[in-house]
Amino acid sequence: MDFDFALFKQIIDTPTADDKNVAARFYDKAVKTSEVAANGLPVFKNVTYVEIRLKDNSTEVFNQPASAEKIRRFPREYALYKMSKEQIKNGTPLEQFAFMTAAEVATCKSRGVFTVEALAGLSTEKVKDLGLQNEYELARIFLNNAKNNSAVAAFAHREEAYKQRIEALQERINVLQSALDVQQSKKKRLKKGDKDENNS
Repeated sequence: MDFDFALFKQIIDTPTADDKNVAARFYDKAVKTSEVAANGLPVFKNVTYVEIRLKDNSTEVFNQPASAEKIRRFPREYALYKMSKEQIKNGTPLEQFAFMTAAEVATCKSRGVFTVEALAGLSTEKVKDLGLQNEYELARIFLNNAKNNSAVAAFAHREEAYKQRIEALQERINVLQSALDVQQSKKKRLKKGDKDENNS
């Protein structure tokens, strides 16, 4: 999805939460279910969460599944979250764009731009309106240099697959370690029982 300026304008015109001392952010979180796959590994699902922070208090952070009440309470933040998901379906998230600082990424996201492609696709007029001249130039240069570079895309895809495989194997190791600990504990109890019988 390209940057939709009309949608962004509608979002920023949406009233914010009444409580000015609270900031919210919606995001996806992988949650372990009670299900187990055929290979014995746990099954995870994506759940929309909301992070609520009290302004001027970095220690007070609340993370919880996004209820209908929280979505109604923070409509602007939820609309930005939905907009980001639409853009990311067909683009490269700005967090993966190594040429931008965290501050530049945050600036873009606050203006409704969540992917490198959406940023590079802005018209010069929109770039000026949003104050994203430097970020826009970085994205344009990067995409021009990366055009037809399938090796980079293939590498990123393989890297993600390896990362997921490592996470799955680590989870499997944890399950097996727990089972081994249980068996060793039983074995110790049996040995102790045999010794007690022999001593009596």
